[in-house]
Amino acid sequence: MAAGPILVDSSFYITMARNGQDPLQALTYAAVDRDLAVCGIVRCEVARGIRQPKALKHFQSFWDVMINVPTDNRLWAKVEELAWQLDRAGDVLPLTDIVIACCAMRIDATVLSLDHHFESIPGLRYIERIAD
Repeated sequence: MAAGPILVDSSFYITMARNGQDPLQALTYAAVDRDLAVCGIVRCEVARGIRQPKALKHFQSFWDVMINVPTDNRLWAKVEELAWQLDRAGDVLPLTDIVIACCAMRIDATVLSLDHHFESIPGLRYIERIAD
């Protein structure tokens, strides 16, 4: 049985680019064995930092062939519930991370991220790098 999809968090794209690496190339290799996913929050967080229109089009084309997790009213209800529960437990996380986590859980995906906030989310699978 194939492994579930990977939802790639914005921290992966941003950190790799800042380190002079091409995140899309790394993800192309990962896509051989796993489906890749994206959500609107990640697209917007990454796209707003891309300066060159040609580079932006390249990223958009890549994201357009990934699994897109829609953010409908049911997802926002899950985000609201999870944010409320985490806050009451004293774990106040950025709302964007909670949305990304709920998107991943919706499609039973693992989050690929360099952001340790995801460790605090119960029931979420989280990795920091793509397996070799």
